[in-house]
This record gives sequence, structure tokens and C-alpha cells, in this order.
Amino acid sequence: MLRRTGDVQVVSCSYHTAPGSHADYPAIALIDEILSNEPAGRLYKALVESKKASYVWSFAPSLKEPGFLYINATLRKENSVEEVKEILLKTLDELKSNPPTAEELERAKSRLLKQWNLSFNSSDRVGLTMSEYIAQGDWRLYFLYRDGLEKVTLEDITNVAVKYFKPSNRTVGIFIPDDQPDRVEVPAAPDLVSLVGDYKGRELIAEGEAFDPSYDNIDKRTFKGQLPSGLKYAVINKENRGDAVNAVITLRFGNPKSLAGKSVAGDFAASMLDRGTKSMSRQDIQDKLDALKARLSVYGSMSSATFSIETTHENLPEVLDLAGKMATEPVFDKNEFEKLKNEQLAFLEEQLSEPGSRASNLLQRLTNPYPKTDPRYVMTMEEEIEAIKALRLEDVVSFYKENYGAGHANVSIVGDFDKPKAENVLNRYFKSWKSPSKYERITNPYKQVNGADEQINTPDKANAMFYAGLNLPIGDNHPDYPAMVIGNFMLGGGFLNSRLATRIRQKEGLSYGVGSWFYGNSLDESGSFGAYAIYAPENRDKVQAAFIDEIQKVVKEGFTQEELDAARSGWIQSQMVNRAQDRSLANKLSNYQFLNRNLQWDKSLEDKITKLTAADVNKVMAKYLDTQKMVFVKAGDFEKAFPVIKP
Repeated sequence: MLRRTGDVQVVSCSYHTAPGSHADYPAIALIDEILSNEPAGRLYKALVESKKASYVWSFAPSLKEPGFLYINATLRKENSVEEVKEILLKTLDELKSNPPTAEELERAKSRLLKQWNLSFNSSDRVGLTMSEYIAQGDWRLYFLYRDGLEKVTLEDITNVAVKYFKPSNRTVGIFIPDDQPDRVEVPAAPDLVSLVGDYKGRELIAEGEAFDPSYDNIDKRTFKGQLPSGLKYAVINKENRGDAVNAVITLRFGNPKSLAGKSVAGDFAASMLDRGTKSMSRQDIQDKLDALKARLSVYGSMSSATFSIETTHENLPEVLDLAGKMATEPVFDKNEFEKLKNEQLAFLEEQLSEPGSRASNLLQRLTNPYPKTDPRYVMTMEEEIEAIKALRLEDVVSFYKENYGAGHANVSIVGDFDKPKAENVLNRYFKSWKSPSKYERITNPYKQVNGADEQINTPDKANAMFYAGLNLPIGDNHPDYPAMVIGNFMLGGGFLNSRLATRIRQKEGLSYGVGSWFYGNSLDESGSFGAYAIYAPENRDKVQAAFIDEIQKVVKEGFTQEELDAARSGWIQSQMVNRAQDRSLANKLSNYQFLNRNLQWDKSLEDKITKLTAADVNKVMAKYLDTQKMVFVKAGDFEKAFPVIKP
């Protein structure tokens, strides 16, 4: 039992299991899925649905050597650890006497096989995945894992449960002596040469075209349109590896008056969209996505909701149909609402003692000083917890009914798809769906704030967090914007090759991670510069001093032409890589419809950055970077690192 400072309770346990190459591993992976899948998992139903715990998760990594299955349940302070522990262990022990059903097995198989298939739709994921299996001994083990999943039977599941799920093979954080322990003989990895030597692969997946990610070609290949409701769409039809398709649907709604004081209700409205429709339960939605080999995530705020889709050519119409149902026919189930509240409260309470969360929240509050009556007001973490506790389902439903609609919506699709079929689905759900409230964008004008230096003590935390922030009167159309972009890249945006990383992380060893950011608003003449560092609490003063010194060196001495040339090359390369990735491109197309832009804006920015000299960049950086005007926030266990000596 471990006792440390914190805000939530945790019960966990672990079992020793077979190596990833062993014949037992596919069944172990399926049991892992059957236990903690949300919302059908046995532990999820036993602990989260009963509100005994806030959330559960588990994982069983595929390793070269014998591995493990780790299970975790997180609960709030008012819940009983002993009760959760009892239910957790009882559920695990019953795997032998009450083995998974055929429905549970097929659901788990469908989900894991979907993930396997989707991993081949992106070349970078293929490379990363192959490297993992090469580390296990041979890349072909990944294909044997798929074959093994397909072959697992209910009898296999039961045999594995009996073999590994023994109390004597389980660690729950408490040691109990036993004169005659019932130990499990964990098998060694088999001979890989004989295992994979005769393996023959299956048919090749679609390779896709060699797509030119240049600005001109992307604009040339982009087709745009608009529905009667006002919804705008931009699509690029291209042949992709595995017939992959990425799509983004973004709904924008509300106005400063209708959204004031409703940020929590707006957050919950977006989060409830994928938890059930009038015709489908949350589990139905998940099963449908698994059957379609698709990912569909929903996220949003009080002024927008976004559906992010990854699927294939043949399944896109059905996935769009599902997204349409989520958007226009949410059921707002009472039980799902209560579970979501519990999850959010547990997450926020867990963050109350975390240095990064505390420092980030205070930085946002200090650099966005709006009154509580303004929708841009940033709540304290305690205020947000109280607001969630007070939130009613009726508030969420009212928010949805008063604000949601497709009058100011954008859709982007990139990949191999049937355009007429996709348009038919979009028309079916969004053609005449308009918001009852008039849409008015919440502006973000420049606000000058006074410099500040704040500190938060977070007891018993090994790491500390440093943030610096500075509001700037620069939007992304400002003449100084290109110089600030590449200047920040050299200062801290390029990470390991940046000035801050070289000085604070590599040279002086004061920080585990350090960097900076720069943001320019696209619609308002406002922006921000900021920096962060993760460090040991005793390095608090040295980190801030080194940061200020590096900023002052940039202001006084500037960057060299050699630094600029190297950074410019790296920045241009990173932009090209982003354009070559369909998910990133789909998000850009969606956002650019809202901004009435195309890729020529990016091309113009690159041209401007290409023409900059070191003197141009240095002049702009010196113009805006003033440490006297910056807001500094530090959070960590400083009372332990800097104890006060009493007389």
C-alpha cells in the first residue's frame, strides 16, 4: 500500500502472462478487451456503471519476454477502496467459473481485428508497428498475432483464464506469505525460426497513388460546395493505401449572449453525442464502428462540435450516416450523463494536485482576464468541479436544443470515396438543419496584461512545471507574423535543436523537457508567445533565470544567418510532412473553409519566411519579447525543496 498526496484512490492488480509470440497471447489480449472495454467490459459494468469507481482500464503488452496483464480502477475519495477491491477480484476470479460468452468474444475479436486492419492505412503506423515486432524477434509475428486472434475459441479463453488467473499469480500491492505457493510456470518464447520460417503473407492491400503534397496540387485537387443549410464542404478524392478515408465535420453555433455561463453545459453536450442516439445505444454505436472498421471521435466546446472520422472507401457512407445520427438525434441518456459527470469529476480531482494542470490553469486565467459573465472567462479547477456537480441533464439538453445546427458547419473529406454517396448522406442530415440561435463568433481581441510571477505549491510531487506567457498584438495576417513563426521555431519550437533546449536541457541539465510556442489568431489581431519546462523542484530558480537569460540574448544578440537557414529548412520540411498526412490535411481543409482560405495562404507564408534575413527576424523578436511583461507561473513541491528556516 502506497500513501502519497493525491485526490483520487486507485485499486490495481497484475498477472504474469506469456510472451507475445506464445500461442496463449491472442486469448490474453481478448480477455484484456473483454474486461475493461467501455461500455461493455465486465469491470466497466461492475464498477463504473454501479458508480463504485470512476473509470477502469487495463493493458496486456505483447513482449519478447514473458509479460503481464495490468488492471486499474480509479475511484473518488468518497468511494470505498475495499468494496472496489472486492468487486474487482471477484470479477477476475469468476472468469474461470463464468467464462466469456460468444457475444463477448466476437465483440472483442471485432474490435482488435479492426485496430489491426486500420494500422495498415498509414505508412508511418506500419513502420512503427513493424519496429515493435522486430524488437520481439521478427516482424512476421504481427501477422501471426492477427491469425491467432481469428482462431481463438471460447475453450481457448477458458483454458487461459484457468491457467493464468490464479490468486497466487496476482499482485494487488499486498504481500501475503504462503508456505506452499501455487506458482505458474510461464512458458519461454518459442523458437522463432521454426515459428515464422514458412509463413506466407496474405493478399496485398491497396497501395494508393503517389500524391503530390504541394500547395498548388492540393488546391487543384480540392472540390468545394455548399448545402442549402449553409454547410460548406471541401473534398480531395485520391487513391490511398488501404482505400483509407479521413473526414472532419465541424459544427459552429451560439453567440456571446447565448453562451455566457454555459461552458460546462456546452462541453457536456458535445461529449454526450457519441453516447447514444434515438435508435442506437452507446454499445450499438461502438459495435457498428467495429464492424465498419472505423474510428469516429467526437469532441467540442460551448461554441463548436467536431466529428473526426477514419474509415475506408466502402464504409464511409455508413460512418457519415452514423455521425449524422449522433449530431441530429442524440438521446441524452440519464445513466450515461451521470457516468460522464463521474468521469469528469474524477479526472479534475486527480489534476488538483498535479503541477502541470495547476500551472496551466493559472497561466490561462492571468492571460485571459475576463469577468465571470463573459463566455471567455477561465474557471479555476475548483470552480469547474463545482459547476459540474451542479450541472443537470436538463441544462445539457436545453443547450443542445438552443444552439446546435448546421448553418455554420464545415465538412472535409480526403481519400478514396464515392462523392455522390457522401453528398447524399450529408444532405439527408444537414440540408435543412439550422440552429435556433443566431451564430456570432466569439472574438479574441488583444488584451495587454501586466507581468506577473506566481508560484503554486504542490506537495509530494517529484516534478515541477514552469510556464511563461505573453499576449501579443499579432494575428496570422500581421506583417511580423512570418518572422515570429520562424523565430519561435529557433527559440523553442524546434525542440532539441532550439536555443532553449540546447541551453536548459542539454547544456545545463536543468529540465527534462523544455520548449516554446507562438500563436497568431486568424480572425483577430491577437496572438501569444509562451514557453514551458518540466524540472525537479530544486531547479526552480535556475530554470527561470536560464530562460530569461536566453530571451535577453535573443533580444540583444539575435540569431545567426546559419541558424536561420537550418531552421527554415526544417520548418519547410515539417509543413510538407503535415500536408502529406490525410488527417492533418482534412483538418486544415475544414478550418480553411471557415476562414475562406486555400493552400495559397500557406504558400504565401512559406514564401515570406523564405525571403527573411536574420536581421529581419532579430528585429521582430526584439520588438515583442519583453521578459518584464511576461507572466511566469511555477508549480511544484517547493516547500520541501526550499524549506523555511525558523529562527
